Parts: sequence; structure tokens; C-alpha cells
Amino acid sequence: MSIRIATINDVREAEDVIRNHVSPVPLIRSYALEKKLGLPSSRRVWLKDYGWTPVGSFKLLGALNWMSNNLERIGQRSVVAHSSGNFASGISFAGMRFEKRVVVIMPDSAARVKFDLTRSFGAEVRTYDISQDHLTGERDRLTREIAEEEGAIQASPYDDPYVIAGNGVGGLEIVNELRALGRDVSQFICQVSGGGLMAGHALAIADGFPQAKIIGVEPEGADDFCQSLKAGRRIRVERPTSICDGLLSYDVGEHNWPILQQHVPQAVSIPDAATQQAMKWLYKVHGLRTEPSGAITTAALLSGNVRLDGEGDIVIVLSGRNLDEESFQEWITIS
Repeated sequence: MSIRIATINDVREAEDVIRNHVSPVPLIRSYALEKKLGLPSSRRVWLKDYGWTPVGSFKLLGALNWMSNNLERIGQRSVVAHSSGNFASGISFAGMRFEKRVVVIMPDSAARVKFDLTRSFGAEVRTYDISQDHLTGERDRLTREIAEEEGAIQASPYDDPYVIAGNGVGGLEIVNELRALGRDVSQFICQVSGGGLMAGHALAIADGFPQAKIIGVEPEGADDFCQSLKAGRRIRVERPTSICDGLLSYDVGEHNWPILQQHVPQAVSIPDAATQQAMKWLYKVHGLRTEPSGAITTAALLSGNVRLDGEGDIVIVLSGRNLDEESFQEWITIS
């Protein structure tokens, strides 16, 4: 079966959709990281903090674009999706905006804030046991059953060209803002899970700053993309483990893989302990609360896992901030 791969033109078309609903996400200069990394005064570090969206993560962008482009197909039917939590609230918000019923399948261990956000926008939530999902396949089964038995349209949280293109609007925002300032980019550092965030951003960054090195970041216990790059094909991790609950996909999506292969030649894996240190550093230095999945890119810089050669600026993505206070305090209470 042939698949349609998203392009930079799809990202540009998605921008009109996104701007009807949300404003651009702030791009924040980190003087502290510039000093910490020992960069010369000519180079800057920028944080793209998706915690500022109405759902506290980047997932809103792809969800809005997917919903907008599937309205005719959805008609009066419901939308169903599975999610660790952030796409759940994103597709729920999109359903609210377009007046569509949404059902989401979430792990019963998801952060309470993710349940609360998702329900606050009107979605129905059903849960599954993520600890046994690698054996039971319950997540996909429940999603498929709802689609078949209730006639719902299934939305993928990452493996879809409209989702990829919507996410890529954030990359366009980065390009447009830095170009307006007369800046160049040497390194763009972004999380990789299913690949929807990185694929969309890679399209925009590669188009706007062709010389930039685009670098993926994953947890050590969920490094399917790192393995896939080495193998030259998609590798599945049967039981991904990490405190980064938003980065626990089994593999990158079919629609994402060709884009990642073309534009993302390098990826690094980061231990959870380094991610915890980065969460603590971001909170202490910048006052930013980030979920582990959001802080892992900062961890890649602070731990020296990324070479920072070149003369341009460095951009890192903070993908979201949705975590419970108890978990946050536990993770940053480290030596």
C-alpha cells in the first residue's frame, strides 16, 4: 500500500489552519545555556517551549490540522485515538473547536493532569494497562474496536501526513522568527518518539536552514530511532521503558520514517538520570516546569552528548509540561 509523505508545502498549508486557533509558541533565548555551554557571544541558544499551548504540549498543532482536513470524512461520526496523554488533550481540544465527539484510549498510569486536560475539552477517556500492552496489544485493540463498533474515524497521534504537517508549523515559526532576526542555525535538537514532532519540524528546518544539523533525542530505554538509523530500516522496541512517558512509542511511523531518513542523520540516547538533572536545571535557572519528555533535549546539551561545532545558533524543543506536581518534585529532588 502506498503512503503519502508530507512535504514543506503541506506544512505551509497547515499554517493557515493553525493560525485560526492558536498563536505562535514563544521562542525563548537562554542566556544561561549559552554561558553553561561556553559558547562565544556570536552564538545563541533558543528554547521552543510548547508548554505555552492551550494543552501544554506540541500535540495540539498536529491534532488541529488533522481534524480540519478530515471534517468531511468524519461527518457526524466520532473520532477515536490512543495517546499517552498529550495527543489526547490535543485531539480533544480540536474536537471542541470543530464540534466533534472524541474518544481517547489512555494508559491508566498517565499523569492526572493529562486526564484532567483531556476531559476538560469534552473528550471521553477509556484506559488500558500499559504495563501489559507489549503482551496483550490492548491499546490498539481497544482503539480498533471503537472504530469498528461505533463507526468512529481513527486519528493517529503521529503516523499521518496531516499530523506531521501540523506539527511542522512550529518549525516554520522558528524559521520565520530567526530569519527576521538575521540569525542562522547550526544545530536543531528535537525529541523523537513516533516521529510526528521531529518529522514536521525537520521539513521546516531543512527548508529554512539547509546547513543545520538536525539531531534526534530519545531515552536510552526507548531508542528505536537510534537503532533504526544504524540498521537503515524501522526497528521496533517491544517494551520501551523510561520516565519520558511521551517518548514510549514502539517504533517510528511509516509516514515519518522517510522524512527522518532524509533529514535527521543523527540521534542520541539519554539516560533518565540526565533527564531528571535537566528538569531540575530548567526549573532552578529558568523557572520552567517541564515533563521528562520535554526536558530530554536540554539533557542532551547539558550532558555533552551533542557536538556543538559550527557558528550558528542552537535551537532545542521543549515538547510539553504536563506532569503531576508529586512526580515533578520527586524527579527534581536529586543530588
